[in-house]
Order: sequence, then C-alpha cells, then structure tokens
Amino acid sequence: MRRFETRWGLLMALPAILGFVIFTVGPMIASFVFSLTDWQIGGTPAFAGLDNYRTMAGDELFWKSLGVTTYYTLGAVPLTLIVSFAVAMLLNQRARGLAVWRTIFYLPTLVPAIANVVLWIWIFNPDFGLLNSMLRQAGLPTSQWVYSEEMAIPSLIVMSTWGFGNTMVIFLAGLQGVPRHLYEAVSIDGGGPWRRFWHVTLPMMTPTIFYNLVVGVVGTFQVFNQAYVMTEGGPNHATLFYVYYLFRKAFTESEMGYASALAWVLFMIIMVVTFLMFRNARRWVYYEMAGAR
Repeated sequence: MRRFETRWGLLMALPAILGFVIFTVGPMIASFVFSLTDWQIGGTPAFAGLDNYRTMAGDELFWKSLGVTTYYTLGAVPLTLIVSFAVAMLLNQRARGLAVWRTIFYLPTLVPAIANVVLWIWIFNPDFGLLNSMLRQAGLPTSQWVYSEEMAIPSLIVMSTWGFGNTMVIFLAGLQGVPRHLYEAVSIDGGGPWRRFWHVTLPMMTPTIFYNLVVGVVGTFQVFNQAYVMTEGGPNHATLFYVYYLFRKAFTESEMGYASALAWVLFMIIMVVTFLMFRNARRWVYYEMAGAR
C-alpha cells in the first residue's frame, strides 16, 4: 500500500515537476551557458569564458543601472511598507463601511500594469497633469516630475505607493491575528494607544513586516514597466533600471550573452541581499513560538 501511494503521489506531482524542470531549471541552465559566450542573436555562440563578467567592471551603464535600482529600492520599499501598514491599521478598526473602504484601497492593485503606467504618465505631465494642476491651484511651484533628471526616481517612488493593496492585505491579516488579550493586559496596566502599538502590535507584526520587506526588495530590484513605458531609461539614464538595461542589451543591441551574464549577476545580488536580510532578521523579528527564529 505504501508503494502504491508513493507511485500515485509521484504520478500526480509529475506535471508540476516536469513544468519546473522544463520551464525554470532548463532556461536557467541555458542562460548560464549563454553568459559564458559571445552571442549575437542570429549568430553562432562563441565561448568567451568570463569575458562578459569582466566587461561589467568597466561598463558605466551597468554601474549606473545598479545605482538607480538601489536608489529606487531604498526609497520605494520603506515608503510602501509605511503607507500600507498605516492603512491596514486604520482598516483594522471597528467601524461602519470597512468592507467598502478595503475594496477601495485594494482596487488600484487590480489595474493592469501598463494601464497603471499610462495613467501616471498623465498625472506626471508637466503641462496639464493632475499634480501640477493641483500645485497651480494652491499657488505652489510646479515640477517636471519624471521628465526631470533630479525628480525622476523620487516621482517613481511616489508612484510605487499606488499599488500597496497586496501589502496592505497581508498586513491586515497579520493585525487580525494579534491576540486580543495582549492589548487587554497593556490596558489593565494603564497603557494607552501608543504603548499598545509599541509593545504589542509592532513586535507581533515583525514576521509580517519581514515578509513584506523581502518581497518588496526582490520586486523592486526587478522593476521594469516604468522605465520601458514612461521614460525609456531617461532623462540622461536617470531611470535606467537594471532589468531595463538587461532588456536593452538582449533585445535592442542583441547581445544575448552579455544580457545572460547581467541576469546571473542580478540573481546573485538578490540572493546575497536576501541572505543578509534573513541573517539580520534574528535581531528584530519576534516569533511567538519559542525557538522559532
């Protein structure tokens, strides 16, 4: 019976295993092989060893794209976490119409990525965009937003908060899992809202915060749509995100070998950053179960 169950279990899992091997592991191995070649699309790959990786050291646009992506990550991830956590706390209160408000705050997440970018192109338009129109009505100076080298990344960081719905829902689920008796204990000891937040909500929410932090960092390192649709990496490479630079190398300049090397460097960067976050999490992430760290 045990052998029978094992065989049927493997048979049922076989489609998922084959899909993973064919469509994930296979392309990863192929891209690593391509990263060791000098391959122009339409030509024959020629083995180049580590030349593509050596070229990166002197590639100014590689370092520029890495710096732009890091800048965006350091701004977008904390801002999105703060906004989504604050909104989740508001939506965790007992009040009328909460289901409606939760739906309203989550709706922007359902907007298709390209439609979302097109909408923000209009909002950021320096001549008749919504933001500048509001600033003129208030008598404040206007901005060029994404069309300015200095304001391009800050503008995209502000734009990133538009899609905080998924993060908000995860925070809301975490907040609803905080034991009520802990709040009651703080209240009995004379603690107010700030002490309940600082000594109960925040410690109990650290696993959820950590999860959203990791997902946010990984996601922002792979940002692409904004540069591709809105700015094409400009002005003056101010929004040359790493994945957009990889895309240009692969499908505009046809340097598939170099693009594959870029992809593997990004993989290594994300892996190292994620590893460091997990190592550092031991210092501040609290798990209710003893020894769960």
